[in-house]
Amino acid sequence: MRMEHSENFKAVLEEKTREAESIIAAYLPKEEGFAKELAKAMNYSMTAGGKRLRPLLLQESFRLFGGTGEAVKPFMAAMEMIHTHSLIHDDLPAIDNDDYRRGRKTTHVVFGEAVGVLAGDALLNYAYETAWKAFPLEEHTDRVVRAFGILCQKTGISGMLGGQSVDVMNEKAGHFAIDREMLDYIYENKTSALLEAAMMAGAALAGANDDDLDALCRIASKVGIAFQIRDDILDVTSTMEELGKPVFSDEKNEKTTYVTLFGTDGAEQEVKRLTKEAVDELKNLSCPRDKIFLEELFESLTSRKK
Repeated sequence: MRMEHSENFKAVLEEKTREAESIIAAYLPKEEGFAKELAKAMNYSMTAGGKRLRPLLLQESFRLFGGTGEAVKPFMAAMEMIHTHSLIHDDLPAIDNDDYRRGRKTTHVVFGEAVGVLAGDALLNYAYETAWKAFPLEEHTDRVVRAFGILCQKTGISGMLGGQSVDVMNEKAGHFAIDREMLDYIYENKTSALLEAAMMAGAALAGANDDDLDALCRIASKVGIAFQIRDDILDVTSTMEELGKPVFSDEKNEKTTYVTLFGTDGAEQEVKRLTKEAVDELKNLSCPRDKIFLEELFESLTSRKK
């Protein structure tokens, strides 16, 4: 498995990230009218930077299966809105109670807790409104329906929100024991589900078949769990300056992680295993375009320092 990434990969990633930023910006709500404070809070969070990983994965899966047209753009923006909604709510006093995210004050600190709650709610709903805008942009409306269904299913009780609910139980668990099976459930749903949604929805918009979507689901699941385990590791090995958010937050919240279950070395080995399996399955995927960028992206995400 490659752990060093080419200068070409870095340049391509920067270019694709800038493109994703531009697309997302085009779909942000206008800050006007009586609800402009809510729109400001939504946009404050949406413009805080970040990897734009989920829109990138959606666009890349769309490209892999020969997708053309504009329908992918509202879905890219919607994916980032859903992800940002989850970050706003994670940072709230009732959950992680974090004051910093991506190197600046969190939404509830700047706008107040009530507006923070509403901004998260509004972004989740606005994401579906935004994805809906793909219908007039795609002549194969069945593809949009399929992608929209994937988006809804992967973000609800059987996906992201279900995982977050169990993760809340993992905080200050006390007598509530978290074992590997439950931890994998949390990571699969809280983190992997949105990566699965991105890759599957992008491919669905391009007309990929059921076998392809199933394979992408497996691949994204492994990358997502590895990504979350890397977060566990960084929480005990990084600094706030490098990470852009508080470290040792898992310990503060008395959360069980892969590090607490298996130690740093054991968690590191699991990251490497999952990443290799994901890359190997990606290489075996039958699609019309090359996969080199995605392979390097997976490896960069799971070996990252922040």
